Amino acid sequence: MEKHILNTKTIPPITNDDLAKLFKALSHPTRIKIIEHLKAIDQCICGEIVSIFPLSQSTVSQHLKSLREAGLIKGEVEGPKTCYCLNRDMFETFKRAVALL
Repeated sequence: MEKHILNTKTIPPITNDDLAKLFKALSHPTRIKIIEHLKAIDQCICGEIVSIFPLSQSTVSQHLKSLREAGLIKGEVEGPKTCYCLNRDMFETFKRAVALL
């Protein structure tokens, strides 16, 4: 049976496997910079995220995909663009799970 690190009524439960996925998603410096940027601006952004980093659009897209699959960011399609925001609920869950390690 999978151990749940958090299991309270206010914080969604997170398994060790889920926590490992979050750590893996944050295991690249660019992904951490993306999280820091989204947290700092406190709003959703679309295409300008590529212009912030000295990387190709496809490389930034791969980093965004990893963060989105881990649940750390949300991506919503708006016309031809996808707007990204920090998933504050998951980010808070992650921070609390790490504090309990």
